[in-house]
Amino acid sequence: MRRTGTTRRGALTATGALALGAVLTGCGGDDEDAGGKRPARATAKAERALREKAVRDGALLLAQYDLVAEAHPATAAGLEPLRAAVAEHGKALAPPRAKGEPKQGAPKGDDAPPAPAGPVSADPKAAVRELAAAERRRADGYGEALLTAGPELARLLASVAAAAAAHAYLLTELAEETAV
Repeated sequence: MRRTGTTRRGALTATGALALGAVLTGCGGDDEDAGGKRPARATAKAERALREKAVRDGALLLAQYDLVAEAHPATAAGLEPLRAAVAEHGKALAPPRAKGEPKQGAPKGDDAPPAPAGPVSADPKAAVRELAAAERRRADGYGEALLTAGPELARLLASVAAAAAAHAYLLTELAEETAV
């Protein structure tokens, strides 16, 4: 019997070489795409601004949770775990402090959290639905911010966006269960 040119050892060697080549190509430090342009990356200043906006938006959402819970006490128990998660997201998204900068939460002048826009709906179902819509907007906003954030912040934003989407779903379910 005559041997063909391809042996099992040769095939495994070729496969291993191809796999190693693919891994090394993927691990290259060159961030250029096919067009020769580098993808947009956020500078430290831009990332800080993105984090500060996320914290402000979270503070606004927390205030909205508080208003709904105050206006409709029957919803407070269902809102509390979600509100606590939003508060934790705010802590995680807060920009790192520079040396000599006051601690997070310390007043820095006019940095008081903004008041939520508009009154809370008199209908508890509608009020909870408004919270769900706010969570959806937050998830969408963080999803868009992923495009310009650096890798570490992008992972954090993706996690918070996923949590906000889950909150929107849970709030929609809570709205359906809420008695008028």
